[in-house]
This record gives sequence, C-alpha cells and structure tokens, in this order.
Amino acid sequence: MTTRYRVEYALKTHRRDQFIEWVKGLLAVPFVLLSQPTAIYENDKSAVNAMAVNAHDRYAQIMSDVESLLNDHIAHQQSLQPTPSKLKLLVPSIGTFFTRLPLQDAFAWQDARRFISSRRFVAPSFNDIRQILNTAQIMSLVRSSRLELITFDGDVTLYDDGDSLAPDNPCIPRILELLRKGIRIGIVTAAGYTEAEKYYERLYGLLDAVAASDASHSLEHSLVVMGGESNFLFTYTTSSPCKLVPVPAADWQLPEMTAWTEDNVTALLDVGEAALKDCVECMKLPVQVLRKKRAVGIFPSKGVKLSREQLEETVLVVQRILEMSPVGKRIPFCAFNGGNDVFVDIGDKSWGVMACQRYFGGIEGSRSLHVGDQFLSAGANDFKARIACTTAWIASPTETCALLDEISELKADKVHADYAAFRDSVSEA
Repeated sequence: MTTRYRVEYALKTHRRDQFIEWVKGLLAVPFVLLSQPTAIYENDKSAVNAMAVNAHDRYAQIMSDVESLLNDHIAHQQSLQPTPSKLKLLVPSIGTFFTRLPLQDAFAWQDARRFISSRRFVAPSFNDIRQILNTAQIMSLVRSSRLELITFDGDVTLYDDGDSLAPDNPCIPRILELLRKGIRIGIVTAAGYTEAEKYYERLYGLLDAVAASDASHSLEHSLVVMGGESNFLFTYTTSSPCKLVPVPAADWQLPEMTAWTEDNVTALLDVGEAALKDCVECMKLPVQVLRKKRAVGIFPSKGVKLSREQLEETVLVVQRILEMSPVGKRIPFCAFNGGNDVFVDIGDKSWGVMACQRYFGGIEGSRSLHVGDQFLSAGANDFKARIACTTAWIASPTETCALLDEISELKADKVHADYAAFRDSVSEA
C-alpha cells in the first residue's frame, strides 16, 4: 500500500524530471479519452484495434508538436535571443539541447516494441517517455553520422551496483563493435582511485577483451577511464600489464581546471567533511567517514543498508552548505547518492566528459553521448553531463545493451517500416 508520505515524497522537485512529467501529462489526455477498458469484458476486438490505431495517431501527433517546440527552443539557443522560448515558459527547468530530436519517429519505434498505444489500463509512463527520448537522441546521432564518442557511467550502467565489468558482461561485445567502427569510448566513474590497477580490477573483463581482439594495436588510446568524476584520466594500452596508463594532466585538463588548486581542493573537502559529520551526528548514521585525495564521503559497514531518505537528506544538506560556502563558489563539486553511500567529489561529470572530449581532439557535445542512470536534479552524478553533451538515461545494464543495439541497428527507413508493420498487425488482429 502506498502511504500518503510516500506519494508526497515522490512529488518533490528533486525526485522528478519536469520535462518528462510534462510530456507524460500531455499523453495522459488522449489515453483517458480513447482507452476502452470495457472492451476486454465485451470481447470487442474491432473496438480494441481501432482504439490502438487511434491512440497511436494521437500520441504521434502530440510527440510531433513537442518536437516542434523543441526545434523552436533550439532556434532560440542558437540565435541567443533574450526572450525565452515557448517551451522554456512551459517547462522552466528545460536545459540546452545539442541536437534536434525526432520524437515522432522515436515514438513509432518504441510503440512497435512497447505497444504503448495498445494499453487500456496503463497510461504512457515515465519510463515510456524516457525510452522515447533515448531513441530520439540515438536517431539524431545515427542519421547525421555524428557520433564520435560515447561515455558511460559504471555502476548500474555497465554492471550492477558494486559489481565489476566481468568477461561475461553482455555490454562488452557491443562496446568492442563500437570501437571497431571508430567510435571512442570513455568510462566516467565516481570511483576515485589514483592507481591504474584499481580500475583494472573493476573493468578487467572489458580491458582484457579489447586486448584480445586488438592484435594490430589499432585500438590503443581509443578507450579511456576518467576517475573521480573528472580528476584522474587513464588510457588503454597493451604496454601496461593492467591495460591502463595515466595520461599527463596537460593532455586532458581544461583551462578552467587551473583554479582547482590544492588549497581550494582542501578547503572544499574540509567543508564537505564537516557537513557530512554533522549529518552523521544528527541522524545517528551507522557509517564511517572516508577522505580521499579528491573526494570525501560516508559509507556503512558491510551488510548495513541506509535508507533512501537518509541518503538524500545527507546529499541535499551537504550540497546546500557547499553551495553557500566561499570555496563552493570558486571550484565545482558534486555531492551525490551512490546507492548506499554519499560522496562529495571535486568537479562533476560535465567536466569529466569535456576532458574526454578534449583528450580525443576536441569532440563537440553534439557528437558525444553520455549514458548513465542518475539524471534526477539532486543527488545524481550523471545529471550535469547534460551540460557537456547529448545524454541517454537508462535504468540498468540490460537497458544499456538495448541502447547499444539500437545504435547498431537503427536506420532512418526502418522507423517507417516498423510503423507500417505495427498498423498491419493491428488491422489483422
């Protein structure tokens, strides 16, 4: 049973993506008007089929209208108009877009797989719209042949939380295929190790697979690992036993990072550590405090599970304290919920992705894709990657595999073929 507290908690701003919620609200209207749940009792197949076709057309029209609003918003971005776009007025939190999104085509693609239009009891959901947006982003990149770099989060994106990228991971052959096609790969993780061997322990399945398939060494330096969000860069090479070597800072650090002096880093981590300790004392958290070179955080003993509310309260308190501190205004930071811990890192994933782009010769944000699982507005360390490039929001390693399959399979004319097949299947049912 869902309690009133849980319902109200889920409606908090930091737990929602306003754009997705807005699109979901638009699609809810034709669902209510067109769905015919009574047909299941009356066994009226023709009414059900007609409903599915009609719902598909109405949903597709709405996605086309949203697509037009996005195009107008992008035009405002590019022309630097001082007045907000219509979409900005409707969804004030809407951000920057690096490419146009073919939402109507993406809806047809996902409808042929998720049968959104055929549902009579379950309206188009948050996850439906999230998947449609992912597909639209992939379509835009693939159709324009602009995809040059894909960066991935680690936990929950490439492997389950706390696990490693083992040899049997289904993402590995798909990443190898991308590398062979000339697409650069980056793994941008919060894990803040300073030694290459530690990253090898987490990613050995992929690194060994790349080495085994790269007899000519043509893939060397095509894969990088960015640790601590944006603090430690390593590149793939067979010259090292652990397949990774550190990259000199001059080869990847952005000019703005010169302000990240040791004094500023120490000052910010001191403030973050004090804020974390206050939260530990206030909520009597059964955790330890861990200070690293470029991060500070709390984590519980093995077998102890912190509640979501404790984790998010800690993130929001620490983030606010750091934002108000003088040092928090001098250098960027990221306070995030790691699932069962809370950490503060110097920098964030926008800087990590931009550093990868610089290392690979200055790849533009419109030619990069970041794949991650944490895109809520607070306590989510993939959220700021939206500043640096196009993004795809997934919920599991299985979804990452499906997304990579879309990149390989998706062609412009296939969307129309799937739509035609969908209508034919509905007519024949």
